Amino acid sequence: MTPLFISQTSAAPLTKSAQILEAIKNPNLAIRERCNRSFYFFLQYFWPEISNDEFQSNWHILYLCAELQTMAERVGQRLPREYDLLINVPPGTTKTGMVSIMFPAWCWTKWYWMRFITASYSADLSLESAKYCRDMVSSERFQHIYPYIKIDPDKNTVSNFKILKYENGKVYRGGGRYSTSVGATMTGFHGHFLLPDDPLNPKQAASETELRTCITWVDQTLSTRRIDKQVAAMVLIQQRLHQGDPTGHLWEKKDKIRLKLISLPGEIRTYAKQVYPPELVERYVDGLLDPVRMPWSVLEEEEVRLGQYGYAAQYGQNPTPPGGGMFKVEHFAMVDTMPSEVSIAATVRYWDKAGTKDGTGAFTVGVKMHRLVSGKFFVSDVKRGRWASEERERIIRETAEADGQGVQIYHEQEPGSGGKDSAQATIRNLAGFASYADRPTGDKIFRADPYSVQVNNGNVQLLRGDWNREFIEEHRFFPFSKFKDQVDAGSGALGKLAGKKEVRILLR
Repeated sequence: MTPLFISQTSAAPLTKSAQILEAIKNPNLAIRERCNRSFYFFLQYFWPEISNDEFQSNWHILYLCAELQTMAERVGQRLPREYDLLINVPPGTTKTGMVSIMFPAWCWTKWYWMRFITASYSADLSLESAKYCRDMVSSERFQHIYPYIKIDPDKNTVSNFKILKYENGKVYRGGGRYSTSVGATMTGFHGHFLLPDDPLNPKQAASETELRTCITWVDQTLSTRRIDKQVAAMVLIQQRLHQGDPTGHLWEKKDKIRLKLISLPGEIRTYAKQVYPPELVERYVDGLLDPVRMPWSVLEEEEVRLGQYGYAAQYGQNPTPPGGGMFKVEHFAMVDTMPSEVSIAATVRYWDKAGTKDGTGAFTVGVKMHRLVSGKFFVSDVKRGRWASEERERIIRETAEADGQGVQIYHEQEPGSGGKDSAQATIRNLAGFASYADRPTGDKIFRADPYSVQVNNGNVQLLRGDWNREFIEEHRFFPFSKFKDQVDAGSGALGKLAGKKEVRILLR
């Protein structure tokens, strides 16, 4: 165990009499000892150096700090690694402050030689955490408690800085921190700890290419950067975003590689099965992980903001696309008359185009939707049919003329040169109208998620018409409905009226 009293000018233990004198002169030695013994205490004590907000504790923070401390002590003793740690927690749970910022600094106070490689989905995010960490080590508060731990002035960039230790008049070059982003090369850098923090963001998770890039980087680049393959450990912390995200990908290998999973959804009313280890369910209060920062009122707002899919992944740690019944079609409000003009804030017609007139292929669908001043949405018309390209363009033009100049027109642009050519042809066909090609990202389920939230909360009204039955039935069985064109056009229209789906990650 670290001696209670250590000289302020070196790390050497003092005699008992010198300890008494030193304690009288410097009561901060007791604080140093408490920090040395407890990463959780260290986190609380130095929190003001990284945040202006008051530190708010919760049982999960104490639990995760203990897990990290256990891993650090094992690496500090250079013992063989028992496992790599996967941590899944919602946004806003102190994960970045705890793992990416505070944890390396605490380790250097005990094992100055440790090297860390940290990474996030973007270089800016990774460098921000690194700067907080570096600035904290250089702060007056830190130096008052640990005057013998310094940043090497000759190696002091945010992305790559080194640690020096002063002891008995000598200077020892120690470890440090190298920060990077997913997909970047790391030639020449190795670590005792690998700390990927949110290696993927929600937008990237919706892209198969971005997802594949992330997984390849974790498997083939990050995993090779251990200083000692038997000792060095990885701590991956993230909110779940996709079944095949880094946590999901690695956990599939749990029978072949040594892993430990800690999964803490924000609530257990719906996501109790996602708690891991399962016995941690007993620590939830009123079904909540953190009743102070994430009460039910906050979670309900987040579900509306993120949609069912986003909420299930980020807060439920359950990134499984919703099954049948994604739309509660009984919540569609049927209306017999159009709303008054003064109650309509904006109107769009969104086309999901197909280029076939046979009896089995996809339909071309144009959904006309209005955003009302009240904040609700109103579907007044749906055009649907199987038309060859020339006929389809004629109908799209005729529909635009019937809708009038006040309606903005969007049409989905398929990927590839063919999709681009088709989109440009439609824009030319709609000369004189406000017409835009739209290139959505993510699959149809992801894009329909915000739309389903509005439907399920009774915020989407339908004007009675002969198109209602097929429109409602397709929604009823989505995503397992035979056709998905009306849902796709409806979600596209709502997305344009409501603005792009907002996705963000709370860092601390």
